[in-house]
Amino acid sequence: MSTQTSGKKLLTEMSDLMRRLHYSIHTERAYCDWVSRFVRFHQLESRDALCVDAETKVEAFLTHLAVQANVAASTQNQAFNALVFLFKRVLKQPLENVSVTRSRNKEPRIPVVLTRDEVKQVLALLEGSSELVVKLLYGCGLRITEAVRLRVQDIDYGYKQVTVRNGKGNKDRVTPFPGNLEPLIKNHLERVQLIHEQDLQKGYGAVYLPFALARKYPQAETEWNWQYVFPSRQLSEDPRSKVTRRHHLDQSVVNKAIKQAVRRAGIVKKVSAHTFRHSFATHLLQRGTDIRTIQSLLGHRDLQTTMIYTHVLKQGGEGVVSPLEDL
Repeated sequence: MSTQTSGKKLLTEMSDLMRRLHYSIHTERAYCDWVSRFVRFHQLESRDALCVDAETKVEAFLTHLAVQANVAASTQNQAFNALVFLFKRVLKQPLENVSVTRSRNKEPRIPVVLTRDEVKQVLALLEGSSELVVKLLYGCGLRITEAVRLRVQDIDYGYKQVTVRNGKGNKDRVTPFPGNLEPLIKNHLERVQLIHEQDLQKGYGAVYLPFALARKYPQAETEWNWQYVFPSRQLSEDPRSKVTRRHHLDQSVVNKAIKQAVRRAGIVKKVSAHTFRHSFATHLLQRGTDIRTIQSLLGHRDLQTTMIYTHVLKQGGEGVVSPLEDL
């Protein structure tokens, strides 16, 4: 059996298992990519060859990533997690006592933060769905993946809050919804609802639902409240189920719009979608919001992750005023 044939069968088996266990398609693709690279690295030609002296093979591959490929610690950890899944869940041969040269953890970077005026400048140069998404990033502290995956029912206008479901770490959280966004979002959703009704008339209109919900509420996939707030412009085939659906807006569309707006605004900072989440947290700190509250709004597990924003507020690195200003 060739390496290519053996690897393909293994990846198919691994993909099937990850789908049964409800892993996200992004995790599935990442894990399968690492396993494919592992198989090619060792030129493994059979399942049996994969299992012989497995720990040594894993150690060699991970050390190669750290020393020769010079990958970040987080990248090496992802590769390791993929191989742990492979050997434990697919091959039924859990790894034991793996010792490797670890990639160096980079020092945490102080996040790029925009001033309020800079946020206004960028927002003024955005339009359509991209404008609304970025306003949610800054107004609610959302990650871009969380914003584009919002469902109609996730926005509560009465309590002025947004429920983020299955955020990072599969955690739900609630964050404030800016009241001045309500008329803009409602106007946007009127147009989205018309598109949804047209899809239904054409025999489509079913949206992706998490597996458990799809089984429990088989009719929910066509209901309005489950539809995406920001649907894509075109119908497309679901890569897993092969069902034609209207997926959510691709985050690359928003990223491109942000890049163009930042350039037109003449802002030289390295701005990404995540910059607006950083700015949300920093501006709340400047207004005196408790750090624990900000931790909860951002969905951080560790307070130390949130504490990085306190460094942004320290002028001159340590809150020191330069003596040049006294001249």
